[in-house]
Amino acid sequence: MNVFMKLAGATALATLVSFAAQAQDAKPNDGLNAALWYQTSVEYKTTAKSVYAGAQRLLGAAIGDHSWTAALEQGDNYMSKSPAIVLDVDETVLDNSAYQSWVVTADSSYSSKTWAEFVNTEMSTPTPGALELTKAAAAKGVAVYYVTNRKAPEEAATIANLKKYGFPYADADHVMVRGEKKEWGSDKGTRRDAVAADHRIIMMFGDNFGDFVDDMGGDVKGRIAKMDEYSDYWGERWFMLPNPTYGSWESAAFGDNWKLSPEERRQMKTDALNDWDGPK
Repeated sequence: MNVFMKLAGATALATLVSFAAQAQDAKPNDGLNAALWYQTSVEYKTTAKSVYAGAQRLLGAAIGDHSWTAALEQGDNYMSKSPAIVLDVDETVLDNSAYQSWVVTADSSYSSKTWAEFVNTEMSTPTPGALELTKAAAAKGVAVYYVTNRKAPEEAATIANLKKYGFPYADADHVMVRGEKKEWGSDKGTRRDAVAADHRIIMMFGDNFGDFVDDMGGDVKGRIAKMDEYSDYWGERWFMLPNPTYGSWESAAFGDNWKLSPEERRQMKTDALNDWDGPK
């Protein structure tokens, strides 16, 4: 065996050792596939683009039809009000997959502390299609409101992050964060109501059922029934972005009881599956 073969063998062995070490570091995490799909797949990106492109094609009709409203909080005497759209921020307007990927690779979990640190980096990027839709709406005289459950101390960083990419109406009057006012809790109905007081809300965008209604129906079956109750809204007035990394869809499977251990939650999520019995 000559010296070159010895060197090649040593390099191959070192590579295998390195791969083995990495494999040991990569601990199993329920969120791996979801984070990978969200961050790398063209399937996600084209879906998001399609949602926003479909909404953009309907803008003219929504603006011109003064009976058109998307908000359950709209109330009466709205037809003469100027139009507005309401969008959630996280995983609707801004892509935070870097945080979700960190949760996976660091074998960690969401916490308000680490989330706030991430928000303050202002490193979130636009969700595919979101910038084009909001700019098109603003160009047609439609006000844009960002109704987010980011907390009041995170408002300045959120506005700066939106401004970085040129999102219209990225200011304190149009970015409506949780806790900014006493009545603005995690449910978004009070904030939609505040927008509806001065505007005809023609479209709403989100990645979570709560971005459209406060009463989400409870458990999995209840949520599906509630979804069907508003079947005329989806794809015309309400536009849902896919988010497999987190959301009320997950906690619905274990009764929103985050006090359960990860193992208990995982078992209840497994029990919620409708699976095949397997080969005979």
